[in-house]
Amino acid sequence: MSPRAKVRKAPITVERIVDAALQVVAAEGYDALTIRRIAAVLETGPASLYAHVVNKADIDALIIGRLFAELDLPEPDPAAWRAQIHGVCARIRDQYLRYPGISRAALAMAPGNRDTLRVGEGMLAILLAGGIAPQTAAWAMDALSLYVAAYALERSMVVQRRAGGADEWVLSRDELMARLTALPDDAFPQTRRHAAELTAGTGEARFDFAVGLILDHLAP
Repeated sequence: MSPRAKVRKAPITVERIVDAALQVVAAEGYDALTIRRIAAVLETGPASLYAHVVNKADIDALIIGRLFAELDLPEPDPAAWRAQIHGVCARIRDQYLRYPGISRAALAMAPGNRDTLRVGEGMLAILLAGGIAPQTAAWAMDALSLYVAAYALERSMVVQRRAGGADEWVLSRDELMARLTALPDDAFPQTRRHAAELTAGTGEARFDFAVGLILDHLAP
């Protein structure tokens, strides 16, 4: 082969763009995700991407769709609808936590991606099978989606701050309790008295509690 001969590059496709986007988020966090950064990973120019995607919002929908495409949904069981919805929420949470900050892409995202809609369809079917009224089921899905995305985003922010050396923003439970119990008792009597309860539980335990709280208030 002539030294001047160029190695033929793989063509740019939507799948390769999504692969590159997830690579950027996994390595650098969601804040680093830009059209230009994705193009750099693919060793091309930003203009090459616009032949396949409309804008950054389009990429957001595609990467969330990719994560949702990997989710298995149970066959709706009227006797186990609470556990099934809880399980789907936990799997979505775990997908988000694989990529720092990626749940931001799911917030305020217009529904349209078929993989994302498939998960919504599955959750709606489970709630309806459990006897939940359609309007209640629709709003419950919205509340659960917002909570799961916010939970994953907070966890990602803690991890990123700790990785960046901002330890003063990430306190241990002992440090947090020390701060709460040091507050003036005349202004914060309940906070001081219940510092242990306020700081108790792992992130997963609090997640289970919050999801359960929403589900337990849905009346079939």
